[in-house]
Amino acid sequence: MGEKERPDAVRVVVALAAMLVLVGIVGGPVMAEGAPAPLPLPVDHERRLAAGEVIVVEALPPGASGDAQGGTGLAVVRAPVEKVWSILVDYPGHPRFYPRVVGVEVLSADRGHALVRYTVAIGFLSFGFHMDTFQDAARRRIEWRLAPGHPNNLFRENSGYWQVESRQGASLVTYGLAVRTLLPGFLTRGAERDSLVETINGMRRLAEKADGSGVK
Repeated sequence: MGEKERPDAVRVVVALAAMLVLVGIVGGPVMAEGAPAPLPLPVDHERRLAAGEVIVVEALPPGASGDAQGGTGLAVVRAPVEKVWSILVDYPGHPRFYPRVVGVEVLSADRGHALVRYTVAIGFLSFGFHMDTFQDAARRRIEWRLAPGHPNNLFRENSGYWQVESRQGASLVTYGLAVRTLLPGFLTRGAERDSLVETINGMRRLAEKADGSGVK
C-alpha cells in the first residue's frame, strides 16, 4: 500500500512513530555497567573526525535487542568536556538541540537520576512522555529508559546514551540509539541514523558557539 493509499489514521501513526524515532531520546533498558565493546570504526575515522564529520556506525547500545534499529554516532566538538557535559545534563535546555522537542519538565531529581517529562510536536500534534535518566558525572556518561508507570507512546524498546571524552582540548562525543516501535520496522528504517547526525550537529553548534569558537 502506497503512502497516498494509507488511511488518514494510519498515516498519522506512521508520522508519529517516525517523529519519535527522530527525536531520539525516548528511553529503554538501562545499559549494563562496564566498558562497552569497541566500536567498528572505519579505518579513516581519525581523518574524518578531524574534518568535522559525524561518523555513524551500525553498532547498537549495549543491551539492545536483535530487532532494534539504530546505530551510534561520533563527532569531535571544539569545546571542553565540561561545556559539553553541562549542555547534555541541562534537561530543560534540550529543545535547543533535540529535533521536535518543544518542552521539558524535570519532575524529580536525586543523586544522578532524574524523572523528566518531554513534550514533542509534529505539525498541529503534540504529546508527552516520561523518561528515567541516569547520569554518571565521573564517567561523563548519560543513559536513559522509559519511566514505568507513566504515560509513554508507541515504543516497545528504546535505549541510548551520551558519552563525552576529552580529546586534545576538545571533546569526543558518542551518541548511541536503538529503537523498536509498535509499527513494522520498514516504516521508520533510516530515521534513526538521521536522528543521530541531526542531534549531534545541533548539540555541537550549541557547544561551540557557547564556547566562543565563533561557530554560528
